Amino acid sequence: MKKIHVEGDPKLKNSIGKQYSMFVGRFQPFHQGHKWVIEEILKDGKNVLICIRDIEPDEKNPFTAIDVERNIKNELWKYLTEEKVKVMIIPDIDSISFGRGVGYDIVEYMPPQDVSDISATKIREQLKKDGKL
Repeated sequence: MKKIHVEGDPKLKNSIGKQYSMFVGRFQPFHQGHKWVIEEILKDGKNVLICIRDIEPDEKNPFTAIDVERNIKNELWKYLTEEKVKVMIIPDIDSISFGRGVGYDIVEYMPPQDVSDISATKIREQLKKDGKL
């Protein structure tokens, strides 16, 4: 299920298929919940631009942006080769701002409970326990 918070002006949308839905995050680590959102966007017939926030690694964020980018590209290589997904590192952000009539929607994808229950914190804890972090 998806929830549109702001609907863009359809006259400003490009119908050629060169537009991308932006998905911004830390992805610490990239997991099946993230992949679910991307695949939902793709099911809507949209391309996806994954923007990795370039943050300083710490206890809660053990991976560098370059590590995250590599992990995402390894996981989504099929979509990358089909040019349905692009991945980039962006500066760290504190908000996403927009003006009126911007020409794009702001959409929240509401995952099913099994996807919603995925926890990056628990994944990091397991990686530490397994000696992989």
